[in-house]
Amino acid sequence: MIGAGDPGAAVAAFRRIDRAGEEARALARLAREPQQARALEQFRRAVERAPDIRAALRDPRVLSVLAVATGIPDAAGQPGLAQRALLEDPSNPDSLVNRLPDRRWKAAAESLRLDQRGIEALRDPKVQERLADGLLRARWREELEATQPGLGDAVLFRESAAKADGPYGVLGNPVLRRVVTAALGIPPQLAIQSVEAQARALTARLDVAKLQDPKEVQRLAERYLIARAREEQGGGAGNALAQFGIPPGGLRLRV
Repeated sequence: MIGAGDPGAAVAAFRRIDRAGEEARALARLAREPQQARALEQFRRAVERAPDIRAALRDPRVLSVLAVATGIPDAAGQPGLAQRALLEDPSNPDSLVNRLPDRRWKAAAESLRLDQRGIEALRDPKVQERLADGLLRARWREELEATQPGLGDAVLFRESAAKADGPYGVLGNPVLRRVVTAALGIPPQLAIQSVEAQARALTARLDVAKLQDPKEVQRLAERYLIARAREEQGGGAGNALAQFGIPPGGLRLRV
């Protein structure tokens, strides 16, 4: 694990991803891994043989790809929940996905629209292409996380922060929640409070509208990486904060 516990190395690694061609080269390299092609081929075969969408979602070869590619890796072990959540109309306020606290389920349902297209959605080459890309990016973030704690989270946060729908959108996405609460120094004990109390605590420190600003998102992601590095080293990182233009007292994003 390169530079684990070093705030400067963590932020430098994150910024290095922005170099021209860095991401494309990493994805191209990972695309050549045999397990990637094998997982996708098994997915395609299972989808072609499935008599209907419910049967497909019961197949581990299908659900594992869907789960990882749509950003809900833990869904791979929840076929019952996957069927209920992904087969209902996400535009219906009474649908399960609109009642689940984890907002990733709704995003997946809206992206796939299995309620409308059924098994044909998973047989669509364009959908399969999107899933292949999602699977590849998940593998890349996993690799980043292994080399630098928090780096995979920071990359996903930067890609998806602007999609957060208010404080509940942040709290309802485990990665967004993890990054924002650590970056702003909100204690983990917040999770035992009611969701309304959690939302109040979050909005007291963060104007969620600021997540539309790439510069503020970058600063939050870097703050998170510094916090993760502090966990690894078990000490303070005031000098590192100053080095990267982040005040030791933390970010004040409200306007």
